[in-house]
Amino acid sequence: MQKHELQFHIKCKEGDVGRYVILPGDPGRCEKIAAHFDDAVKVQSNREYTIYTGHLDGEKVSVCSTGIGGPSAVIAMEELVAIGADTFVRVGTCGGIDLRVQSDDVVIATAAVRQEGTSVQYAPIEFPAVADFEVQNALVSAAKKLGKHWHAGVVQCKDSFYGQHSPERMPVSYELMSKWEAWKRLHVLASEMESAALFVCAAALDVRCGSCFHVIWNQEREAAGLDQKESHDLESAIQVGVEGLRLLIVQDREKK
Repeated sequence: MQKHELQFHIKCKEGDVGRYVILPGDPGRCEKIAAHFDDAVKVQSNREYTIYTGHLDGEKVSVCSTGIGGPSAVIAMEELVAIGADTFVRVGTCGGIDLRVQSDDVVIATAAVRQEGTSVQYAPIEFPAVADFEVQNALVSAAKKLGKHWHAGVVQCKDSFYGQHSPERMPVSYELMSKWEAWKRLHVLASEMESAALFVCAAALDVRCGSCFHVIWNQEREAAGLDQKESHDLESAIQVGVEGLRLLIVQDREKK
């Protein structure tokens, strides 16, 4: 591919972003996340990619939206790594699967089911999609410190939102529904769309990545007749992601 001064999709160059980056899906969430930084400025906005850069505890940090799904998420990661980023925290939303997971909870991914297509462009299907140990530990520590109601465990990643929510009308309903039943029996915590691709891409690029999510609702709790509400306030997950970065910054400084 022809070399460009700016990265092809995010339209940023070296020096525009910090080594620590939060990755939401929705561009509309970037400003809200950047409000937790010091001296945050909007660097760029192109396609689904909106980027702000500021500081946490004197360390340069950024937020970059990725859009929906694995393909656009790993494009962001690839281009951010090319200009100096090496530590990523995805902060997004998910739908609960395990009955213990309720709306407004924070889910921290330890690993992700690779029921998507992007990660197979990076690694054979036998390779696991696992969160970086340091990042997931920092997110758990942050959730504890902030007093959030949290869960840590495996999440499921898919490419089709409606394949999850209307599987019976899909020509491959037999596969979607039987695998969903397997995820339930394996106590998979929640379903989302980016972490499997990001974890595998991060492994291929030798960088760190973890994920935390706000639970919007849990369709299995609803089906079981349990208390259920729909929540779209991501502030708890954002706080956990930002505090997780703070802890990583401290740990990385101590290593030096």
